[in-house]
Amino acid sequence: MPHGDALAPGSHSISINGIEQRYHIAGQGPLCIAHPGGPGVDWSYLKMPLVERHLTMLYIEPIGTGASGRLPEHPKGYGVERYSQQLEGFVDALGLSGFFMLGHSHGGFVVQQYAIAHPDHVAGLIVYDSSAVTGPDFMKEASENIAAFAQREAGSPEAEEVTQTWASIPRIASDEDYTQGLRRLLPAYFADHRRAGLAFDQLRSAFRATFVVGDGKPFDVRDALPKLRRPSLILVGAHDFICGPRWAAILQAALPTSQLVSFARSGHMAHIEEPEAFTLAIANFVASIGASGSRHQGGTGGS
Repeated sequence: MPHGDALAPGSHSISINGIEQRYHIAGQGPLCIAHPGGPGVDWSYLKMPLVERHLTMLYIEPIGTGASGRLPEHPKGYGVERYSQQLEGFVDALGLSGFFMLGHSHGGFVVQQYAIAHPDHVAGLIVYDSSAVTGPDFMKEASENIAAFAQREAGSPEAEEVTQTWASIPRIASDEDYTQGLRRLLPAYFADHRRAGLAFDQLRSAFRATFVVGDGKPFDVRDALPKLRRPSLILVGAHDFICGPRWAAILQAALPTSQLVSFARSGHMAHIEEPEAFTLAIANFVASIGASGSRHQGGTGGS
């Protein structure tokens, strides 16, 4: 499929190896493919209106969620490698090259995996609140940070709700339970959900997720990343409980051409908590690479 209408503002679908892939285009400037986290989280939480002033954002609606198709073995089969393969098929089908990539949280795993396999396609990589490695230490630190959140919020409804929900995660097995569980956990994803005010309330109300299951394999690309010599920007919230500064530092050490920007007043959602600073970091990164970083100049519009 040629670029043409496939990159026009709005919502689009394309079949990739028999699986419908939904995606959304908004903004202007060089093309940036954005992959949300989760896995299984609806794409819309990642929408970045300020960033769209600088980049044509192509928001992937991951398979298994929303209007995108399901795998035959749904809810199983949604490992990082499978998402990366879907992204590969999507890029090939649209004939894209020279684009930026932004991956948030679990989506950061996916874009790292893709960029390692296809470095020549990528003008620049933006890894946002993610990590180069998971495993027991990763989850242990997250649990410790949940306990610290409960201690800071002692006596509040949020402290008990977040603690109980975190403990219940292994028992979640439905879309409704997953959505409600993540909504209850959202205060822990913010440096200060009260300061976020209306933006937090709107996010929580609209938040949707689909229960999906990966392959259970720990993610670890630390040995492969040093070979990825593409300009890279690492973004991290200083108060991120699950993909915080420790994991950003490991990423920076592994990526030889990376720069790291930390947001002092943010948790896992800097694009909501500090949208202006978040946008400036991305705009400066894109400008440092130059217009040659993309072959597409999009028009304005919303998805």
